Amino acid sequence: MASDIQIRVNSRRNNSVIHPLESDSAPASAPAPAAASPFREIKHFKKWVTWLIPLFVIANTIVFIITMSVNNCPKNSVNCIASFLGRFSFQPFKENPLLGPSSSTLVKMGALDVNKVVNGDQGWRLITCNWLHAGVFHILANMLSLLVIGIRLEREFGFVRIGLLYVISGLGGSIMSGLFIQSSISVGASGALFGLLGGMLSELITNWTLYASKFAALLTLVVIIVINLAVGILPHVDNFAHIGGFVSGFLLGFVFLIRPQFGWVRQRYAPSASAKPKFKMYQCILWVVSLILLIIGFTVGLVMLLRGFNANDHCSWCHYLSCVPTSRWSCNTDPASCLSNQIGNQLNITCSSNGKSGIYVLPDASSSQIQGLCIGLCS
Repeated sequence: MASDIQIRVNSRRNNSVIHPLESDSAPASAPAPAAASPFREIKHFKKWVTWLIPLFVIANTIVFIITMSVNNCPKNSVNCIASFLGRFSFQPFKENPLLGPSSSTLVKMGALDVNKVVNGDQGWRLITCNWLHAGVFHILANMLSLLVIGIRLEREFGFVRIGLLYVISGLGGSIMSGLFIQSSISVGASGALFGLLGGMLSELITNWTLYASKFAALLTLVVIIVINLAVGILPHVDNFAHIGGFVSGFLLGFVFLIRPQFGWVRQRYAPSASAKPKFKMYQCILWVVSLILLIIGFTVGLVMLLRGFNANDHCSWCHYLSCVPTSRWSCNTDPASCLSNQIGNQLNITCSSNGKSGIYVLPDASSSQIQGLCIGLCS
């Protein structure tokens, strides 16, 4: 009889093993058949070992060190910060306030340069730019955020889904950035990071019934997202990459981070008769709609970008999403342009935008040295 069966649950790591025990009144030689048990095993969500996100952090750090070695400031610039670091020293503050390499070095290493993507058939820059950083402050902020956000997500959903979410969101941010910011280069993992934030938001929505403090979690996450997007209106911050990465991650979250919605998901066992559909209807609808929007969005975005489409020509106010000019800063992103004249050991440089000029004792100045001096004059 079902009423005579007891259940013992032995928890080993994340698996629950259920053993039917004999009733006291049953003979020892007549164990109850397994089919007679009205209970069945319910496995809790697996907790994954996190290794991919720390690996991403290590990879980004190694790439930054290699970038600084290639930059070799003492050889290619007149002045360097922390010159005791040798070839790993930083460009002057006027050229790079983030303590990092020159823009020419970043382009050489794979920064997103729309002109090279469109006219030079270098579409790979849409991926490589996500692994480059403009300076020490830049990589520290991004890697700390990646550890805080990414480790929690990888522990819950595994390295495959979070790895795909990270990489695809970074690509989405690059596409959005390329459509709007075409006069300067773009680097950084921020688009991929905002994709993880977007994935967290959609995961909360699609798995709504699993959360105890639903509205508190939603409010906290929305405040974090709004604050981070608000920082993007400062100059020299690519907020279009943030927005593109966030939207991509938000849609990907409905596809990758969906959870089964059993009414008894927190129980270790439940009557077989109480089984419900694995996913709720709204989850399936969100999954289908998000997948369609992702396919259409990435296809259209890539085609428009590779054809040289400039979204600013069709949206006169969109540039305010990335930078809002004030009396304290300018949003001008036009590259510095200078006239130079080398006479013997003397180099004369004049900035084309503000008319400032400088005279330097620099025999046989290289193009990278001239560019660095030009940026300092024009900034």
